[in-house]
Amino acid sequence: MKTTLLPEQISRIVRLAWEDRTSFEEIEKRTGFVEREVIAIMRRELKPSSFRLWRKRVNGRITKHRRLLERKLKGPPLPDFDV
Repeated sequence: MKTTLLPEQISRIVRLAWEDRTSFEEIEKRTGFVEREVIAIMRRELKPSSFRLWRKRVNGRITKHRRLLERKLKGPPLPDFDV
């Protein structure tokens, strides 16, 4: 975990983490915090019930995980057809 954060920094990380369309990769790019660090901040800053609700929402959400989103957008491979 990084050094002591200012309240404004914590607020920004929490806001980005709550946004459905902001991926963990984007949060890392903007703040320097990787997914596990964001989870630790959320665990520390939110009430336990709010943290559980947030984890339930983001767990496996394709918009929070760029790799899952790219895989979903790519779709299944198309069959080869002889023309």
